[in-house]
Parts: sequence; structure tokens; C-alpha cells
Amino acid sequence: MSNAAPIPPVAELHCHVEATVSPADARRLAARHRLDISSVFDDAGAYRWRTFTEFLHVYDAVSEVVRTPEDYFEITAHYFERMAAKGMIYGELIVSPAHAARFGLPYAVLMDAVASAMREAETENSVAGRIIVTAVRHYGAEHAFETAKAAAASPHPYVTGFGMAGDEAFGAAADFRSAFEIARDAGLNCTVHAGEILGPESVRDALQIFKVQRIGHGVRAIEDPALVAELADRSVTLEVCPTSNVAMGLYPSIAEHPVRVLSEAGVNVTLNADDPAFFDTDPVEEYKRAANAHGFSYDTLLGFTRNAIEAAFCDDETKTRLLNNIATADDE
Repeated sequence: MSNAAPIPPVAELHCHVEATVSPADARRLAARHRLDISSVFDDAGAYRWRTFTEFLHVYDAVSEVVRTPEDYFEITAHYFERMAAKGMIYGELIVSPAHAARFGLPYAVLMDAVASAMREAETENSVAGRIIVTAVRHYGAEHAFETAKAAAASPHPYVTGFGMAGDEAFGAAADFRSAFEIARDAGLNCTVHAGEILGPESVRDALQIFKVQRIGHGVRAIEDPALVAELADRSVTLEVCPTSNVAMGLYPSIAEHPVRVLSEAGVNVTLNADDPAFFDTDPVEEYKRAANAHGFSYDTLLGFTRNAIEAAFCDDETKTRLLNNIATADDE
């Protein structure tokens, strides 16, 4: 689209750390640990998957190559370096201690590795980052409880949020309530994956039971106009991931994705990559694709960035600096 709006500085709130591993980095890490993951690549060298089940298999295989503090430092540093070069000024990474624990990596060591890379990225590339420590829903309520306890017991200045990913259909929402209560009591901001695989009822659970400030995905709220109005009235921010939703079969195309309808209804929408290396995307690409498909203006795109910064799980000083940054961009 030749007349597409220019892309402003971008901010991302929803990105899984292992999903930032490019195929090239996956091969390098596999060689480091003497692992054979050749089956996950297609003939062009990209990740090979077609169905959701195949995606999970490939994701797990790629996650297997990330197993030391050095690995986590490197993948975080590489992602933030690449994204800073493309115009990202802030990014939050979803980090699951359960993945690292498979290889004996303690919670505190994992968080220090990711945070160290973020600190370096801010110094060298002027891109800020924070961590959302995340439970995996289909690992069960006890796992979520223990993940929240670990985050509460080991506070870290870069760990500013708590969330839950995984299979939305697993277990009753009430089973996980205590995990979010522990996280909130520890001063952590909360988000949860909801309204992606399941419909509006999952979003209502997120609001009523988990009492979150943001919702990962949340797009299926569009199926309930009263819920959309509630999200707007309560200024709940949606971490919308259009390319991911299309790849997973929620919508036929980005042009048919409800991002515009949600935004025009007054919902605080942000644009995010979710699993960038698996969906051949990144946060800047999400802005471009949304602009091309929906004709978003520069001001609308900048509004998505503003929404993200205002909803970011970072300190007020960082937030103010970032808002001043995009105000300067708006003036140029």
C-alpha cells in the first residue's frame, strides 16, 4: 500500500521470550548444546508448522535450546537490539520460570539474566524493557500458586508484572484466583491470556476473578457488545496480536480482524507480536500490517503506542520519559 502511514516509535506489551529466538539463533544454540532440532525447519529455513498442535511441538523444541543464563541473556539482547534498530522504544517480555526450571535454572538466576540484557539494551540502544513473570495455566493451579509465590519472595526491579498463559480451557478460573491475589499483594501488576481460544466468558473471568489491569489478546470480547463497552468504560487495555490471531485461525485475515472495531469502540488497544519468530513478524511489522489492512493514520498508530506506554508495567519515571519521547516524535 503505497500511501500507508509512516510508522511511529512502537511499544510492545505481549511477547514470549523463547518466541523471539530466530531460526538462525535456534540453530546456533542447538549446536552449543549438541541438540538436533533439524525437524522443526522447512526447506526455506523457517519454522515448520501448520496446525496449533504442530506449533506447540515446534515451540517446545525451540524452547529446549534455551537452557542457561547465557542463552537467556543472548536471546533477550538480540531481540532488543533488532527491535531498537526498527523503532521500538519499550518492550515487555513474558518469562515462564517453568521452562527454565526444566534445566535446573533457578528463578532468580533466570530473571537476572533477562534483566541484565534489558539493562544493557537501554544503555546501548535506548530501548527500555520489563519482565512479566508468567504461570502456564495447563500446568495447574498449584504451579500458578508457586510461580506467584516465587515472584513475591524474590522481588526484582525489572520484574513488574505477573501473568498466566497457556490453555484457556484448562481448569476453572476460580482455581487460579489465589495466584493473582499473591501477585497483587506483592505489588505486581497483573495480566492474563483470555479471549483468544475461548470467547467473552474468558474475558469476564479475567476481569471479575483475576481482576487484571490488562488482558493478553481479549479480542473475542467483540462477540459481546456489552463487554466491549465495559472494557472501554473501565479503561482495560488489550494486548492485541493480529498476526498471531490470524495464524491461529481466529480470523481469516488482518483486514477481518476486529482491531479497528475495538479501537473505535473506545477500547485501549495495543499492537503486539506475541511469538515473532514463529509468525514471521515483530512489533513494527504489526503496526505496518494493521495500517495497511485498516488504513490507520499515523495519529492512530501513535495512539496505540501511547496506550501501551500508559498501560506499561514500569515505574512512573520511565513512563513519563517514554511519553515525552513519543510527544517529540508527534511534533516532528
